[in-house]
Amino acid sequence: MPDAVAALSLPFQADEILARLMRWAACESPTFDANAVNRMMDLASRDLAVLGARIDRIPGRMGFGDCVCARFPHAAGDGAPGILVMAHLDTVHPIGTLEKLPIRREGNRCYGPGILDMKGGTVMAVEAMRQIIAAKTTTPLPITILLTSDEEIGSPSTRDLIEAEAARHKFVLVPEPGRADGGVVTGRYAIARFNLKTTGRPSHAGARLAEGRSSIKEMCRQILAIEDMTTEDCTFSVGVLHGGQWVNCVTTTTEAEALSMAKRQKDLDAGVEKMLALRSSTNDVQLEVTRGMTRPVWEPDAKVMALYRHAREIAQAIGFDINHQSSGGGSDGNFTGALGITTLDGLGVQGAMAHTLEEHVLIDSLVPRVKLMAGLLTTLA
Repeated sequence: MPDAVAALSLPFQADEILARLMRWAACESPTFDANAVNRMMDLASRDLAVLGARIDRIPGRMGFGDCVCARFPHAAGDGAPGILVMAHLDTVHPIGTLEKLPIRREGNRCYGPGILDMKGGTVMAVEAMRQIIAAKTTTPLPITILLTSDEEIGSPSTRDLIEAEAARHKFVLVPEPGRADGGVVTGRYAIARFNLKTTGRPSHAGARLAEGRSSIKEMCRQILAIEDMTTEDCTFSVGVLHGGQWVNCVTTTTEAEALSMAKRQKDLDAGVEKMLALRSSTNDVQLEVTRGMTRPVWEPDAKVMALYRHAREIAQAIGFDINHQSSGGGSDGNFTGALGITTLDGLGVQGAMAHTLEEHVLIDSLVPRVKLMAGLLTTLA
């Protein structure tokens, strides 16, 4: 692939990439803290502006943080279909996680909140553009980087923005973490979220227990029933539970959040029907089930597979190989892929333990993965 030679020979240095990544990971940005996310957007905006990108700041809504759209100058102008690099800067880690998960380098690993999911891949895209611009290399297509603020909770406030921006582009590249084997993602399963609420009858738990009707007890019954609905075709899990304030009070209201995932849209649709059909096990306690955000199934088509093969050729020219797979764990690639926009996901760095206090990236994956990104940006046409 002669056209990729220039990009593959760019002087990427792992220590330089890691320095920026550690700085970004040190800026905590949990989804539900709009001010914290906006501080991260400020940091990313400045780094992109220094590279010459035009920064458009899109105000947040629904209580979430802002988004940033960075457009790099190109002879074809803004109106020409180009490449959209789509990433999110919100994380699942609350403010203060740095005390438990400090930024640190240990051998081939670098730890930090959100360092893998997905500040690592986002930094990688910025570094690819930095070296491309420094080398005065012209990309065949205009490059835009879209940074969003609520992906970790299903993108409720940004889906319309994502779909509108992606529709203006020929390709979408998503630097979510690479697979454990270094592979990329060419499809994603469907995901639906649900909010549950049980409402019982309060009473004094010590003096008048029999008069109360516990919303916690009913919710526990529902959780067991929900998780028992799991099959190979469609899974169900409850990951959030809130109820009660005083141990000596029979709890009136309990709330929970559930997630369902399926490889096929029809299986998810059937799962949604099951969830919405749930009823309380007793007339004395009410149950409400409402549907939250849904990520549609993204199944690869011929264009996606052609893009994968192109990426694989670049990877092989660098000196490694990449497999492809459909994956659980949704991303904003679900939206663009389902719309038929040619999308390749899982292009980010390698690592493990995302969403935990052991989240880390593998340092030796930084340069090969950023070269793959640079190769795509400089060869896709």
